[in-house]
Order: sequence, then structure tokens, then C-alpha cells
Amino acid sequence: MPAVIRLFRLATAAIAAGALCLVSSPSAFADQTPPGGGSIGGGSGSGAGTGATGGTDGDTINATAGGIVFDRSKNGKGGTVGAVTSTTTWSPPACWYAPKYTPAQLKAYLEPIWEAGSTGYEWDAQQRDRYVNGDPYKDFNKDKTGKGYWWDSYVDENYPPGWDKCKEPIFWVDEGDDPPADIENAVTPEILAELAYAEIRVPSTKVTLAPEGTTKVNLPTWAWLDAAEFKPVSVTASVPVLGIEATTTAEPVSLKIGPGTEDATTYPASGVCGLNGDRIGEAYAKGKSDETPPCGVRYLRSSGGGSYQLKATITWKISWTGTGVVGAQRLPDGEFGAEQDVVVQEIQAVNR
Repeated sequence: MPAVIRLFRLATAAIAAGALCLVSSPSAFADQTPPGGGSIGGGSGSGAGTGATGGTDGDTINATAGGIVFDRSKNGKGGTVGAVTSTTTWSPPACWYAPKYTPAQLKAYLEPIWEAGSTGYEWDAQQRDRYVNGDPYKDFNKDKTGKGYWWDSYVDENYPPGWDKCKEPIFWVDEGDDPPADIENAVTPEILAELAYAEIRVPSTKVTLAPEGTTKVNLPTWAWLDAAEFKPVSVTASVPVLGIEATTTAEPVSLKIGPGTEDATTYPASGVCGLNGDRIGEAYAKGKSDETPPCGVRYLRSSGGGSYQLKATITWKISWTGTGVVGAQRLPDGEFGAEQDVVVQEIQAVNR
């Protein structure tokens, strides 16, 4: 029964969520100001009393959610940026555990629920035993105020598969101690890096083509990107109350050309053009019309009265560094691409 009730609480939070990029279980609705000020947790919704904070400091954009602060000042910017998609089946955590309450805050959150009786006498009695009567905690651990935090679950607001897997009851962790070993997805530098992965935004991929816009059947079309427009981006995630952080960085490594039709030949044959110095592919120049482009496409059939949707996808190598880690650690590569129109015409012969 307690697991069912906890899932109900999580679902209730999901419905109420909206303002933050990441949300927590309903326990976020309590006032969450730890000793000394600041927020130790994120709330769903907006306004005072949720414990969520955000703002800017120069070029630093920050927001707290799930006990985590994200610094996106070195992330991709602009209206055409997008999230990378893992090239494997891996995905960032859908839920995790992080500090959320001081002893007084947990009391202020739970007691009104018990008094309302909406979760049933049996469950309320079990909760009182757990947090008040010493089985295993006594009086919300008030004697440990300032020496640790109550941890609870948080959920990715997009609710991907697995968002409802964090069912552990609220638990205590002393300051300086690791969370219990049997708690999966308790926040660590690696978990922070994985959550920062989900925050990475990279530029849309529109390649330069020659000929531009309209090309001819059997005429090699050169394609290239100025890598300076696709410089590395990064997001740093931290939990200030724990003193841990991780920075996840994405670097462009290759461009894949998808012609938009099977009636085409790509250069190279794989369609994957690697990074060469500060450029992907090679810019077309006069005198190269008889050469094979190192990166490009040759269409074998006219697009008729329409156009082909050429898709250019950049692969990004993603790695992270963080507290207690020596050297960069790899995460799965990510991809992000965009389509653009290419009109292909037949070459017109002139009869005299």
C-alpha cells in the first residue's frame, strides 16, 4: 500500500508541474530554506514557498531543481538550438534522489498530511513510527539539525520511461556521509553529469552547399560547415549543500549527410564527413568543378516540381569532469540535425 500511495503522490506532482525544467515529488511544496539561506531542493510550479530559485549573474544563467544548480552560461544559445539524442539506448536518469528537507521542514510537510487523514490511518501510523517514534528515526531527527538533510526523489518533468521508479521513502543522510549503498540514482558527480547531458543544447545544422539551393542531376554538390560555428558547449551541474559538481561538455566530431532520397550518391560513401581542423568538409572554389568533393552529394534524379529534404546531422562527442574524478570521463555520443530543401533539376541541352 505505501508504494501505491507514493506513486499517487508522484503523479500528483506531475500534474502540478510546469514552471521548472525539472520537478520533484510533491514533497517539494514544503518551504525549503536550509540554515543560512538558499534552496536545497526544487519545487514544481512557481512562486514563493516552493524552494525553487533562479536568476542570472552576468553571463551565468542558473536555476535550481531537484537540489541541483545548472550553470548554462557556456551552453548553446539562440532559437535554433536543440537537445542532443544519444546514439545508443542510454538515456539520462528519469528520477533521482537529492537533499530536500531539514528536520523542521520535513515535520512541516508531513504533519498536515497526517492530520488530514487523506492517506489512511494505517499508512499515517507507519509514517509516524518511521519519522517520529524511533523506527528508525525519532522526532524528525531534530537533534541532527544542521548536521545533514532528509533526501527525497525528484523526477524529470518530461516523465520518460522510469520516472516512477524512485519509490524509496524519505531518508536521512548525515553531512559528509554517502547515501545508503542500496539507493539507486542517489545524486553523485556522475549522476550530475548525466543530468547535465540532458541540458546540453547545440546549434541547428545547416550546411553550406555549392551549388546553393538548386543543383543539377549528376552534378557533385559540395557541402561543408565552419566548425567555428559548432564550438564545444558545456553545462555544469552542482549540489551546493553537498559540495559536488560535474561539467558535461559536447564537442562536434563529424557531419552525416542524408540526401533525402535513395537516388543519390554521398561523398564519402558512408555519408559521414569528419572534422578536419576548423572545418567539416571543404569549401568549394573555382577550378574544382571536375573534382570529387570530400564531403557532399550527387543526385541521380530530378526532384521534379518539389525538393529533396537533405538532412545534416552533427555527432557530438560528450564527456564530463567532476568532483573526485581524474581526467575526462566519456558519456555516449549525441546527435542533433536539421533538414533543408535542395532542388534538383535536369541539365537542359541546347539544340541549334
